[in-house]
Amino acid sequence: MFDKHQVIFNCLAKDVDNAKELINVGGDRVLIGLMVKSFPDVDSAIEEVKRYKENNIPVSVGLGAADPVQWRKVADVSAQTIPNHINQVYPASAYTLGRMEELGATDTIVNAVIEPTGTPGKVMISTGPDSSKFKETVSCELAATMLAEMGVHSIKFYPIDGDKRLDEVAAMAKAAAAVGIKYFEPTGGISLENVEAIVKTCLDSGSEVVIPHLYTSLIDKETGKTRPEYIEQLLSMKW
Repeated sequence: MFDKHQVIFNCLAKDVDNAKELINVGGDRVLIGLMVKSFPDVDSAIEEVKRYKENNIPVSVGLGAADPVQWRKVADVSAQTIPNHINQVYPASAYTLGRMEELGATDTIVNAVIEPTGTPGKVMISTGPDSSKFKETVSCELAATMLAEMGVHSIKFYPIDGDKRLDEVAAMAKAAAAVGIKYFEPTGGISLENVEAIVKTCLDSGSEVVIPHLYTSLIDKETGKTRPEYIEQLLSMKW
């Protein structure tokens, strides 16, 4: 599903029925995020991911607000369910990719969380449970080159604070494209109002496929469901 479109939307769903509504509208341009942090243990998360997959819903296994403590849980759940997409901290991304490749899951996209710093061209790759205590920066080029060496497919750039960090987004996306990382995932504060500018920035910077994460901004506060009409709105946008 990842190579057929320039833009794929990573969204939440209240339940399987809500997920079906979103997929009915968005088809293979929508991924449904399931956050392992929301589950008390690995087994319950595995059960839920399998339930979604049994209903032909493309699943993105996530940490939960990029919580580094969840990295092992993400890897273990993913190894038992083979999701379409995996969100992982930078230090554990290659480990997770290796486990998936051993299982023959070559179609699963694995990303790595990279954190912006406030300075275009400088980022933090220390997004693991212990490394996150260090606030040392590296260049976008180094961060991307190391991921390319590991074979990791995608960069999750988080948090971008909506459209407030477009210059940083552009620098990271450009560095990723330069080393052949084709997927780029801007995340944090993205809404219907700013997604167009964010996606355009990524595409203009060389990203082949952009996977913006739109979570709470698409959820109806009364029902807790992501609204299908918002997916329709996203699909109608011109990049």
